[in-house]
Amino acid sequence: MSVSSASFSSPAQVASSPNQLWLRNRRWDLVYIVVSVLVVPLPYIFYLIGVNQLNVNPDVSRNIVNGFVAIAVGGPHMMSTFLRTGLDSDFKQRYPMLIRSSIIIPIVVVSLAFLNLTLLLTIFFFWAMLHVLHQVIYVVELYNHKEHTMVRQGSSVKLWSRAIDYAVILTCLFPIAAYKISQGSFEIGTNDLTKVIPDLFENQLVFFAAAGVFILAALAYIVKTVGEYRSGTINWPKTIFISLSVIIFLPLPAFENLDTAFQGANMWHSFQYLALTFYIIKIRQQLGTLDKDAPVVARFSKGKDSRGLFGLSTLLLGGPVAVFFVVYALAAIIIPDIDPNRHFDTAYYTAILSFLWIHYYHDHFLFTNFEVLDPAVQK
Repeated sequence: MSVSSASFSSPAQVASSPNQLWLRNRRWDLVYIVVSVLVVPLPYIFYLIGVNQLNVNPDVSRNIVNGFVAIAVGGPHMMSTFLRTGLDSDFKQRYPMLIRSSIIIPIVVVSLAFLNLTLLLTIFFFWAMLHVLHQVIYVVELYNHKEHTMVRQGSSVKLWSRAIDYAVILTCLFPIAAYKISQGSFEIGTNDLTKVIPDLFENQLVFFAAAGVFILAALAYIVKTVGEYRSGTINWPKTIFISLSVIIFLPLPAFENLDTAFQGANMWHSFQYLALTFYIIKIRQQLGTLDKDAPVVARFSKGKDSRGLFGLSTLLLGGPVAVFFVVYALAAIIIPDIDPNRHFDTAYYTAILSFLWIHYYHDHFLFTNFEVLDPAVQK
């Protein structure tokens, strides 16, 4: 996997050319933050090959693709969060309540998995969308922070400019999703989410409102971008990233198989996350704090690339795998005549969402630290 072979420059090497807008350098940003967008269509393509060319049952093809994405990149990205939180003694000492309160999440997930799987998936779907969009905003803010503290010191990214960027990012996923909900058809796998979505959102006025807000945000973004280009103040890395994110995310809810369609967005999101997480850990290692605060992580972080960190993140997937088999066995006992699709989905989503929601929970906190890359560019 390409993320695992990424090499990391020392802070001194990066500091030799701080007057650039890329988070690290042009090649790294383009490969791991931008061009990794090429993975987005792959899950759906393989799903269609399975159904149309290999005559595999659609649910089987969907589950195979989901499982592969979870193991290959989605799972390691999810577990890599704990390299910076649960496995870091300094983090646990500074934020003990964040760590302790995380136990509530598996309790909620297990309860909903058996009592109301559709409600669980509805919460998951919308939290997942917000999490992906939050990461986009976080990357944008990293670019903003780099611009006004390292590149154009003393300048600032104006509040109205940020508001426009946030608006176009946060609204791009919802127009088509609102339209499908208004038509009473919004399914993830075999689960129809409209069964638990309040009737209020099935009104077409909600779709018109969502579409109208997005169109206004998109027009404002275009006008702002043209103005920045003409004034010579455009931040190209940030602008490319925002534009590509909106173009990719806007049509995703239109696909018939939403489960697999969003796995493509999850892969792009995961590549970005892994690259940023491993880079941040490497910076800490070069600063000399990793061995003391996170000795296990430090042991796997040796060397110039990030293969060890990716391997550790993958090893941590043993937790969700164990939960899957336990819940799969219990589900057959608790519900003897359980439908095969529900049987698999109950175990799969319990195992994944217990850890995934903790990952979301911790990231909402981690995504407020915009100074995390500063040591790599400061002399």
